Amino acid sequence: MATTTSSASTASLSSVTLEVADLDAAHRFYSAFGVDTRIRLRASETPTEGFRGFALALTVSGPATVDAFVDAAVSAGATVLKPAAKSLWGYGGVFRAPDGTIWKVATSAKKDNGPATREIDEMVLLIGVDDVKATKEFYVGRGLTVAKSFGGKYAEFAAPASSPVKLALYKHRGLAKELGVPADGSGSHRIVLGGTGSAFADLDGFVWEA
Repeated sequence: MATTTSSASTASLSSVTLEVADLDAAHRFYSAFGVDTRIRLRASETPTEGFRGFALALTVSGPATVDAFVDAAVSAGATVLKPAAKSLWGYGGVFRAPDGTIWKVATSAKKDNGPATREIDEMVLLIGVDDVKATKEFYVGRGLTVAKSFGGKYAEFAAPASSPVKLALYKHRGLAKELGVPADGSGSHRIVLGGTGSAFADLDGFVWEA
């Protein structure tokens, strides 16, 4: 059964930095995609292979806006992993950016109430972990507040209105399945999380910087 809390978090995710091999190319891609003001980029040649264990998800207003974002990404060089389509929960699609980061763009609306926009309602960092319950408790111990929790399958943390991104946990294999990719991977996650507290690494090796 889901549980929900409404208290404010004493710590939060304040930024997401993607580590990319080609910094100039990544800047061009994310500018064309339309999220360049919501993420940071850092040059890195740290080895990584397969599924990096995370994805970034955008929630938007309607199917036409989903298509607009996905089309912009594909035109800029992204590879579609799951074509945008209707589902029981709404409409959405998944793609891999040229730097390897996986993105999901979705809406709960099944019909458009207006023309496509380039507005983003919410951005969520989804990280795949070995043990959702243990990692949830780890983050609670770091000062984050649980907003939603579905047993050992999913947990989402509260974020202040000023935060550009929310943090959510999935089972590693469950997230890979949701994204349409093999679960195997090794090496660096190629992502660094910025927080309001001290630097640390979580149970699955995701690094936070102060």
